[in-house]
Amino acid sequence: MSAREGTVLLLSVRPERTAADAEAESFRRAAGVDAADFAHLRLDLDPLSSVDLGGVAAVLIGGSPFNVSTPESEKPPVQRRIESDLVRLAEYALDRDLPVLFTCYGIGVLTRVLGGTVDRTYGEAVGPTPISLTDAGRADPLTGALDAPFTALVGHKEAAATLPAEATLLAGSEGCPVQVYRAGRSVYATQFHPEVSADDFIARATLYRDYGYFPSEELDHIAEVVRGASVTEPQRLLHRFVARARG
Repeated sequence: MSAREGTVLLLSVRPERTAADAEAESFRRAAGVDAADFAHLRLDLDPLSSVDLGGVAAVLIGGSPFNVSTPESEKPPVQRRIESDLVRLAEYALDRDLPVLFTCYGIGVLTRVLGGTVDRTYGEAVGPTPISLTDAGRADPLTGALDAPFTALVGHKEAAATLPAEATLLAGSEGCPVQVYRAGRSVYATQFHPEVSADDFIARATLYRDYGYFPSEELDHIAEVVRGASVTEPQRLLHRFVARARG
């Protein structure tokens, strides 16, 4: 896959086509990118080596039902291959100052690359949660423009248990101390999902209702709570990240 100058590339790591396609549209819409300038690569089907990063302005990493903290011997081959690709991308981005935003599952991969730990200590229930900026977050050129505290949509079984020494913590929540951080100048990571609207999130929860994130009979209640939440700032973060990367 070749990318024209200024392209925004989403790397999907969801092995379910319906979820991957819906996630791609959520990212494209929230990022404010025209379809002609947006590329989507499913890493479960095609390796990272199949895309030329030369013309890419920014790379976005989506979420996944995979867990980084799963013992290596229990990970399916496709997950091990995806994680190897994301490790290479992280190292490339940090070396070349390529703007990359790792979200949800992606923050786990980046945290390990940087020497932090990922486990199930700070998993969060599916739904909205309040996010607060740190002093560094208020001063950061990306997160400093957000209205904080703000609400984000989460749902994860694992999270960064310790912040990597090379990372700057920008935001956290009561249930998960590491919600946003920056590594280097241009690599960012969020534990929450910055791309989703309430409707996007409900549709995703419906698809994953039997994946152990929550008791399936609670879906209607979760949907009601999510519909009542204001989740504007995470999408502003994503939009600003892409706008800054594209100059």
